[in-house]
Amino acid sequence: MKVNTGEFNKRIYEIAKMIPRGRVATYGQLAFMAGNPQGARMAGMAMKKVPGNMNIPCHRVVNADGDTAPDYVFESKNHQRAMLETEGIIFKSNGKIDMKRYKWNP
Repeated sequence: MKVNTGEFNKRIYEIAKMIPRGRVATYGQLAFMAGNPQGARMAGMAMKKVPGNMNIPCHRVVNADGDTAPDYVFESKNHQRAMLETEGIIFKSNGKIDMKRYKWNP
């Protein structure tokens, strides 16, 4: 299936804007909601390219295991974690998010 990357990215951004404070979504979840269930990596690339003026809560997108993005994405894993903690997300002792508790279910 050929995917129009520009349109896919727009859908990813619109969905990511809807993630409420205190909740997280996964890259795969965004891809599924955008119509490409196999597009988790593409969703990750879209999130990496978000224009700064779009005001998208990128820090609310994590991997399926509840792990935060690599260091190069948000200055450090601690930076993304701190942003999520200010929204009330509590991390487990292994440093991951409890996805059963905090995953956004629209």
